[in-house]
Amino acid sequence: MKFNKTRNKIFGAIFIFIIVVAFFMMPTGYYLEVPGTAEDTSQFVKVAGKHDKKKGNLLLTTVGIVTGTPFTMLKSLGNNFETVYSQQDLMGDENSQQYFQVQRYAMKSAQNNAIQAAYSKADKQFTKKYLGVYVLNVTDNSDFKNKLEVGDTITSINGYHFNNADQFIKYVKKQDKHSKVKINFMRDDKQKSASGKLVKLPSLKRYGLGITLTDNTEAVGNPPTKINAGNIGGPSAGLMFTLQVYSQVANKDLKAGRTIAGTGTIDPDGTVGPIGGIEKKVYAASEEGATIFFAPDDPVTKEIKKYDPHYVNNYHLALRAAKKLHTKMKIVPVKSLNDAINYLEKTK
Repeated sequence: MKFNKTRNKIFGAIFIFIIVVAFFMMPTGYYLEVPGTAEDTSQFVKVAGKHDKKKGNLLLTTVGIVTGTPFTMLKSLGNNFETVYSQQDLMGDENSQQYFQVQRYAMKSAQNNAIQAAYSKADKQFTKKYLGVYVLNVTDNSDFKNKLEVGDTITSINGYHFNNADQFIKYVKKQDKHSKVKINFMRDDKQKSASGKLVKLPSLKRYGLGITLTDNTEAVGNPPTKINAGNIGGPSAGLMFTLQVYSQVANKDLKAGRTIAGTGTIDPDGTVGPIGGIEKKVYAASEEGATIFFAPDDPVTKEIKKYDPHYVNNYHLALRAAKKLHTKMKIVPVKSLNDAINYLEKTK
């Protein structure tokens, strides 16, 4: 009898231990978007081989993606700055590896756009080098399903080199539906090749490779600029990288000793676009002591309202977040790079 009691206690303890571990560690299939960090862009940017040494900070802001466990899900209840997403809502049809690979490309694209926008504003020379088409997705029915991966850059097809994605698509359209094509592509800085048949693309009612693609380019300025954001992904640091690059190539002291944060995509022409998770980024900037926060003031069109009647643009979401935080940080609406530069120069 005593042995049975001891055994039951051991089994009971093991069972409780398993339950506790599961509560803190077991994935639920959901993810939490939480406040990330506010990082000084000067540490990532070199112009003519040098970092910016001027006093003050231009901070890019991030969100964090946390695996949802029973503990983290419960802890997030009632938290205005943590949002729960299903994997489908967050990543679509991509797995986590593909999702983060696309986010890394989005960051690379943002850096290239930042260089173009900054050099254009500073009236400095730059060239745009075309690298090929970047693979964003491979469909399940594609003959290249296990040959191409998200992140590969296709450089030629059947020996034909192209200057943009449109040329590539037009070449594929001209091929007979029974054609077999050979593509050359880069993966991890290594040249590779693969061959396969065209497949029917139901949504487009034609034949193709069965991939989603976009241009992969590299902007090279004079003086040269290098941006290395490490593991930070996504396009939302575009505006802040542009301000950092511009301040260096134009030799402008935009910071004037201040801690300035913000977010927003950037187009080569300087247009600032909306991003996700801005409330978390306001939180991160406030925690880092920023006194100014640039928020995209994206227009709310009739088409957007028709699609989402409750849509609120980035600027007003940022205002709401700042109010909840009781922060004195100034939320500044921007539609373009010029808006941000003009504000910083007027408020030195």
